[in-house]
Amino acid sequence: MDLKKVRKEIDTIDFEILKLLNRRMELALTSKKFKKKVFDPEREKEVIENVLRYAHGVISPEFTEKVFTTILEESKELQNRDYKLIGFQGEHGAYGELASQGFMKEGISIPLNTFADVFKGVEKGYYDFGIVPVENSLGGSILDVNSLLAKHNVYIVKEIPVKIQHSLLVLPDTNYRDIRVVYSHPQALAQCKNFLERHNFEARPFYDTAGAAKMLFEKKPDAAAVIANKLCAKLYHLEVIMENIEDHSENITRFFAISNKPQKEGNKTSIIFSVKHKAGTLFKILEIFAENKINLTRIESMPVSGKPNTYVFFIDFEGNSEDPKVKNTLEKVKEKTTFFKWLGSYDKGEVICE
Repeated sequence: MDLKKVRKEIDTIDFEILKLLNRRMELALTSKKFKKKVFDPEREKEVIENVLRYAHGVISPEFTEKVFTTILEESKELQNRDYKLIGFQGEHGAYGELASQGFMKEGISIPLNTFADVFKGVEKGYYDFGIVPVENSLGGSILDVNSLLAKHNVYIVKEIPVKIQHSLLVLPDTNYRDIRVVYSHPQALAQCKNFLERHNFEARPFYDTAGAAKMLFEKKPDAAAVIANKLCAKLYHLEVIMENIEDHSENITRFFAISNKPQKEGNKTSIIFSVKHKAGTLFKILEIFAENKINLTRIESMPVSGKPNTYVFFIDFEGNSEDPKVKNTLEKVKEKTTFFKWLGSYDKGEVICE
């Protein structure tokens, strides 16, 4: 080991410390939703006592107390600000976080394990908003999200289209010629199939594009690279060696921002409904929209789990539910459905690029 290697390891540790501090502050902001006031002297005393028990080696108790007292002060300062928490599925750097930043730049993006966690957290008020993907221009609808939209008491408040731009990321100082294996989400690997085959790279599926970037930083597997967006390079101390490696440049994922509070502003509306399983019933619904000259922008069907021959239909259309013509149309639709749910009226944002 020489001085250069020692300093490189120190830089890596500093990077990890900052990542962990960021996660701690996110949890501190989340904890505010569960308590009546920010200052809790008993909890602060407990935290200091806990960390002092862990102090060892060259880290003195005095230094430990000084560091964590500063951390606690910063936590309180952050909790006293009126930040909005936005839950998204995946690791930091996921496309959901890009959508979150496009939705509300001053919001705090909170990574969650599953789409269900996003919906539950928003419904219960743990997060002010959630960001979920609803449809990809190449891969189609995200069925899990559509199912959760039908089940949970949440509302769409914004549509955020995100352009999917994939890059090849590696650990610093990696020689491109040494790469043999590329990790990423199966969908991202499929979207970069031509690139992978052209370079004779072995594709290895991972649960998440950003998760693959995090794994590369933490595990440092040999001869490996990942496919993710450029934000992941910044977040996980990686280098971008090739950009825009996707096979199709026009690849857009539509995300919805959801809230447990409805809004009635915007030029698009979404609904979910079911009809009797009889010939012509869906046509009669669509006929109502046609007669009122309302333009549908999406119609999807999904089977209801555990109920044979039962489907729910998702419709997006142009117009606001407070408009008299739209309101009248929806009243007529309700009369011909066995289940009806208004998901909200909202605006569509500009396409977000990296």
